[in-house]
Amino acid sequence: MREKEKYANDIRQSGFERYLTKQPWRTVKKRGAASVLVAFFLILFLGVLALVGWFDAAVFRGIPRKPTLTPTGMPSEFPLRCATGNQKQTCPENYPAKHNPTTNPDRPSNLTSTCPSYFQWIHDDLRHWKETGITQDMIERARKTAHFRLVIVNGKAYVEKYRQSIQTRDMFTLWGILQLLRLYPGRLPDLELMFDCDDRPVIPSNHFRGPNAAPPPLFRYCSDWQSLDIVFPDWSFWGWAETNIRPWKNLLKEIKEGNSRTKWKDRTPYAYWRGNPWVSPIRQDLLKCNVSEQNDWNTRLYVQDWIKQSKEGYRESNLQDQCTHRYKIYIEGWAWSVSEKYILACDSMTLFVRPRYHDFFIRGMVPLQHYWPIRDTSKCTSLKYAVEWGNNHTKEVSEDKCHESVINFHLPAYLMFMRAQAIGEAASNFIHEDMKIDYVYDYIFHLLNEYAKLLKFKPKIPPGADELCPETMACPTNGIHRKFMEESMVLSPSDAIPCTLPPHDPSVLGSLRDRKDKSTKQVESWENEYWEKLSKKQ
Repeated sequence: MREKEKYANDIRQSGFERYLTKQPWRTVKKRGAASVLVAFFLILFLGVLALVGWFDAAVFRGIPRKPTLTPTGMPSEFPLRCATGNQKQTCPENYPAKHNPTTNPDRPSNLTSTCPSYFQWIHDDLRHWKETGITQDMIERARKTAHFRLVIVNGKAYVEKYRQSIQTRDMFTLWGILQLLRLYPGRLPDLELMFDCDDRPVIPSNHFRGPNAAPPPLFRYCSDWQSLDIVFPDWSFWGWAETNIRPWKNLLKEIKEGNSRTKWKDRTPYAYWRGNPWVSPIRQDLLKCNVSEQNDWNTRLYVQDWIKQSKEGYRESNLQDQCTHRYKIYIEGWAWSVSEKYILACDSMTLFVRPRYHDFFIRGMVPLQHYWPIRDTSKCTSLKYAVEWGNNHTKEVSEDKCHESVINFHLPAYLMFMRAQAIGEAASNFIHEDMKIDYVYDYIFHLLNEYAKLLKFKPKIPPGADELCPETMACPTNGIHRKFMEESMVLSPSDAIPCTLPPHDPSVLGSLRDRKDKSTKQVESWENEYWEKLSKKQ
């Protein structure tokens, strides 16, 4: 449809529409018989296109096309309906109020799947309110740092804003929630929540101990093991306009294409990182590990100047062009970093500097299976060892070389067939399959659904709240913000139901924590032995 509209607009700008509708016949006659014949055949050509469906004559005439209808009579697509002229922008009344996935006969709705295992952490994040429930007073106490209050009543969203977030984090977070309501209309129960768009968690668990502690529920993008903040997918899944990073669905496809350009064995055999080091001391410390005349720590580190990049059109910032090294480094910034998912999406083995914070999905990933753990206290030696190990454990390594690696690196025999390439591919598969946008929406759905079950009151629309819909958000917007909204907009309800949320099993989550700890300690043990052996040779 967008291509048809562009085509019609090009026709209008060329003067053809004005030629047909506004010029009197005598003007046409002066142009001669050739002009008349050209006009006649062009009209005939457009008519044929309209007849076969290649051209929308209604768009050509400036008449809005009606959405196509399903067998039930409901529209199957819901494009933006922006007001024209001096009309006030309002929310359309024809959005579906109920999710009916059976309207598509080609895709049966009774076939559902179990959600990826990291969805279990939803239960863990909400466990603090399982016994007491959530009262209106608890939510009010979360207002202290919140950027906005979100209320959903009868499938419609209302927002009460308190303060401006960094850049447009709040805007695209709310946009993502609106897309969820379009994807699964009427499935979410009424709810009310507070959202903080800043980086670091602010609800310390040691302030709320005991069965009647009643901590304030506050949503944000990351948390840590000492905090009770509820983790929610970050705004960049719907686009990060300030850094020209596209919405997740299309960007993920581009990164996948980027992965295929260079085979793993042909990639640069060093650890790559590009970012802003000035947001935290730990990143500034990482720069000490860059290659120099004195040391080569097997790294290639680059400082990202976003102001310069914006002036140069982000030529060096395309994420799909950054999967050219065998190893990529992830390191936190002021808190968790949005870059995490983009780094893991490459087939390169991710060297994961020990984090303090977690987002909603990383808790489902495991060291030595999805990434290689790096010490945060001695980054340089840890990074050098990781690259040395990886380059001695390529996919094509010979049996003799593998045996030599077991001896030199003091690796147990069962790791003879573990490869750096396989670790990189496992992480990439996790991101591309278990983290595709469909599962991001399902995660939000289950998180909000389980949260709503805990409310001890009936949510009501606040007196000062504004109703939100794609029209009231996108229509007044322009530039790249509007572009990303249109690109990430859900045009029709899903013809499938959400995946099935796994039941809460604390023993499974506990085993996962133990496995992470043991894997990390194992790597640190190998690393110590490697450097001890190396020092004895000198």
